[in-house]
Parts: sequence; structure tokens; C-alpha cells
Amino acid sequence: MAIRKATQKAQVIEKLATFVPAGERYITTVHAETGPSPWLNSLFDQVPLLGIIISLTRQFYFFTLTDQAVIVNSANRFTNRPGDVVVVYHRNQVPGSRVNRAGLWSKFYFQFPNRAKPVRLNVHRYWRTEMDQLVAVFPQEGATGMDQATPTAEIAPPRASS
Repeated sequence: MAIRKATQKAQVIEKLATFVPAGERYITTVHAETGPSPWLNSLFDQVPLLGIIISLTRQFYFFTLTDQAVIVNSANRFTNRPGDVVVVYHRNQVPGSRVNRAGLWSKFYFQFPNRAKPVRLNVHRYWRTEMDQLVAVFPQEGATGMDQATPTAEIAPPRASS
């Protein structure tokens, strides 16, 4: 199980090596998780089984920014190893919005192609520098054409992490 950020990034790049064209430059990789704010975990744990249920409903992703695209792949819930590629967006069409940079857990919303509305993604402070690089390619708030973003390559939704 990779704990260090550099090891996690290396695993993601290794996983994407067959998917990304030769010569493509990796700019950054960010780890994010879905669901309510992780701050609430301490409250959820006070109610029997609720904390476990919330934890099991969270999904984990790696967002990788390259010269030409943003590649999203799943992350294993227990080992944090990168999984299958979920979707790829051209760098100029990334459907990210509503960025909230906070002290410990920042968040942004991302429109996955198989979802009706944007998904909230939480990013720990550990990944803040990388998150700043990623959200820099999001459309400016209030910009039009957000609903016209189409994936460069849509891959089947990830299997449930185990």
C-alpha cells in the first residue's frame, strides 16, 4: 500500500503508461474522494454502523493532468492503488466547477458522463498544490459551454473497489 505521494504518483503514471501517447508530459496527479466532508466522519462514527456505511459508499479517484488531457482513474479503497481509467477529457473541456479551497479538506465538483449531476470530490491538504494545478484548467466560474464538455474517451464505470 503506497502511502507517500511520490509513490502514489509513480503508480498512477505506471498504470497510465499504456493509455497515454508517447511523449505526453504528466503535469500533476491528485487524489480525491467522493461523499460528504470527511470532517463528518467523527460524527458518523458515533451512530452504530453509519460510519461504516458512509465509508463504504465513498469512491476514490486519481485525476491526472497532462499536456493535452485530464485522465480520471479509480483508486482502490484499501490499497489506494490506481485502477481502471474512468474517463478522459481534453484539457480545454474539463467539467470541473465550484472549487472551495479550505484549510484541511478542499472540494470541487466534477461532472462524470454517467451521472445526472456533478459529484462532490474532497481533496486533503496533502494534495493541495496538485489540486491548484488541476483546477487551473477548469472553466472560469460563470463561463458558458460547461454542459457541452464531452469526454475524449469514455470508459465503463469502475468496478466496486474492494
